[in-house]
Amino acid sequence: MTISRHLEHFHGLPVHDFGEPGEGRELPDAAAVAWRLAVEEWDAEESWPQLFARFAATVDLPRVRALIVGTWGESFENGPGPVREALLAERERLSGLRALFLGDITFEECEISWIVQEDATALLTAFPALEEFGVRGGTSLEFPAVTHPALRRLTIETGGVDAAVVRGVAASELPALEHLDLWLGSSWYGADTTVEDLGPFLDGSRWPRLTHLALRNSEIQDDIAAALATAPVVARLHTLDLSMGTLGDAGATALLAGQPLTHLTRLDLHHHYLTEEVQERLRTALTPAGVEVDLGEPETADEDGDRYVAVAE
Repeated sequence: MTISRHLEHFHGLPVHDFGEPGEGRELPDAAAVAWRLAVEEWDAEESWPQLFARFAATVDLPRVRALIVGTWGESFENGPGPVREALLAERERLSGLRALFLGDITFEECEISWIVQEDATALLTAFPALEEFGVRGGTSLEFPAVTHPALRRLTIETGGVDAAVVRGVAASELPALEHLDLWLGSSWYGADTTVEDLGPFLDGSRWPRLTHLALRNSEIQDDIAAALATAPVVARLHTLDLSMGTLGDAGATALLAGQPLTHLTRLDLHHHYLTEEVQERLRTALTPAGVEVDLGEPETADEDGDRYVAVAE
């Protein structure tokens, strides 16, 4: 699996690409769409800050609710520092901004594990009213512990994330957080998170409003599933997402043998390595209770018995 399409909706809004100079298209209302700003990877006619300056001069900036940052140039060599500085320079005018996604980049533009990032919390701190924040790319990504009273949704998509990032998220004060989505990735691309690092997510003490927990795209998916079998946080979730990883029969059996899951609205296990027998056990145990169980994209281990996450390079 690769990321082959840009975001089409974000923060409940359709995505609109802010176009090339002189296109002459009528623009939508500033608050009606999630605006996507991107420049070409090579030989761009303008830099990302120049594109944003044109955007700020054209659109009613205080009414912009959602902003998506696509390619900012040679994203495999340079981090989004100029993007950050451009946004910070206009933060007072961006008073209505509630959602920001940094790195809406497809594999054709730059592979996920090649996208160079930086300290993602600088933008969170600068925009205390943000309710949704997402970042794609794990190279040089940092997430020191942060306090943010308004953030409701946090997404970190990587092909391999440093455990320090996971620990930083776990130590953050996010009292409004309802939706957490972490792509942990492959050790080939820097993933070194352990179940112990995930402890603060599992014990239920960190974020009292959390109802959607995704710990996915992981090589240790069986271990995560086994830990969740007795994790206090599960009792208050409506969605549990362990998809895109290497989940096998051992992890799924541990889930079935643990605490009840019939209160869930959705259990997402797509891209898995489960036998038909265990898949049927999951359906039998949960579907009659009204749980939507996603068992799509079954995978088979290679001839050496190796399993692979859905998104790595």
